[in-house]
Amino acid sequence: VLHENKFFSIAFIQNEENGSGTDFGKIQLSVMENFSYCFSFFPISFHRTSLPSPMFSRNDFSIWSILRKCIGMELSKITMPVIFNEPLSFLQRLTEYMEHTYLIHKASSLSSTTERMQCVAAFAVSAVASQWERTGKPFNPLLGETYELIRDDLGFRLLSEQVSHHPPISAFYAEGLNNDFVFHGSIYPKLKFWGKSVEAEPKGTMTLELLEHNEAYTWTNPTCCVHNIIVGKLWIEQYGNVEITNHKTGEKCVLSFKPCGLFGKELHKVEGYIQDKSKKKLCALYGKWTECLYSVDPATFEAYKKNDKKNAEEKKSSKQVGNTEEPDEMPLPDSESVYVIPGSILLWKITPRPPNSAQMYNFTSFAMALNELDKEMESVIPKTDCRLRPDIRAMENGEIDLASEEKKRLEEKQRTARKNRSKSEEDWKTRWFHQGPNPYTGTQDWLYSGNYWDRNYFNLPDIY
Repeated sequence: VLHENKFFSIAFIQNEENGSGTDFGKIQLSVMENFSYCFSFFPISFHRTSLPSPMFSRNDFSIWSILRKCIGMELSKITMPVIFNEPLSFLQRLTEYMEHTYLIHKASSLSSTTERMQCVAAFAVSAVASQWERTGKPFNPLLGETYELIRDDLGFRLLSEQVSHHPPISAFYAEGLNNDFVFHGSIYPKLKFWGKSVEAEPKGTMTLELLEHNEAYTWTNPTCCVHNIIVGKLWIEQYGNVEITNHKTGEKCVLSFKPCGLFGKELHKVEGYIQDKSKKKLCALYGKWTECLYSVDPATFEAYKKNDKKNAEEKKSSKQVGNTEEPDEMPLPDSESVYVIPGSILLWKITPRPPNSAQMYNFTSFAMALNELDKEMESVIPKTDCRLRPDIRAMENGEIDLASEEKKRLEEKQRTARKNRSKSEEDWKTRWFHQGPNPYTGTQDWLYSGNYWDRNYFNLPDIY
């Protein structure tokens, strides 16, 4: 180690505990009055890389027997068997928006408004990337349930709360540990069953504030659809338009998440433009929400699209067109990877999933750590934190029967509490969020009330 132009050799201390692996530490260097050097050892916290138990096979269970009476209905009121869940609450699933927080930090460091918008657009696309192949349903949060996550390594902390049960609304508030950003919103995941597929429309506005630039960006997420609910392999697509607005400059980024189409040519594709307030195109964006996002000059992109369309029409004329019904199997795209147009700049690339992901509900490394709980954390978090939910914990530990029993018990407890409130004409009071207009769009939103991190938790509801 070089310190003040002097070289020092440092012996790293290593701990091995219960065969769980090697834990290295940070070394702190300080200068004493007599100019001797003092080294202090601090442990580094590592996040877990697997769940306690692999996922159960769903092959022996038919979701059709439950859903056949629900075609066209809102699914939030339907009780599903626990086997179709993954061991996370929807509040934890929401937190996966933050996996690529480095894109927000990068946006804050840039001086160009267009470059900042590029990073914000990449963050908005990356926020849905973890849904790829995640066909397990997260547990519905109980009214008053909360979740917190502090990631010093990623530079943020987040709080979320289930603020409404019917309709189910989850509110969240994240902030940069260096006070460089605030990211907040509320989500009402409206689910509908359409025969062969389940569609999730995530109603609600995302708001990102870059504090150093006094800028605010807002957008809504695309629609997610899970196909082959009745038979065959489940597969997921995202579709719809996402419009990101910079409320300070008037710039917009309009992204189109493409539906797969009959032959799968558009599967997972995302493309669009950043434009100024007079709608002049400043740059083009393209990629796949499962892989990456690039930016390129608009003229170059349009020339490529024109040539690509010409080639596609030639191919189409040589093929016989089949029926136009929804495909039963996931269509294979022409190419697994995105063709990189010359002159493009890479904005974001997905982090590869761990080797054991398929056995762990197709979780990312980030998702794998969301429900971990240690004694120190347990002594700090409020009793409403979903890490303490017994049904989710049982499922994570591979105790499927206990998970099912606990899920039924908690749902019945919630129904009883709601009946008791209606008898006494008592209204439910949210703890950490309140309703109000979004400061930038004016639409109804749930806003953070403050004081959560003071750790002064009193009069919290007994929901578990």
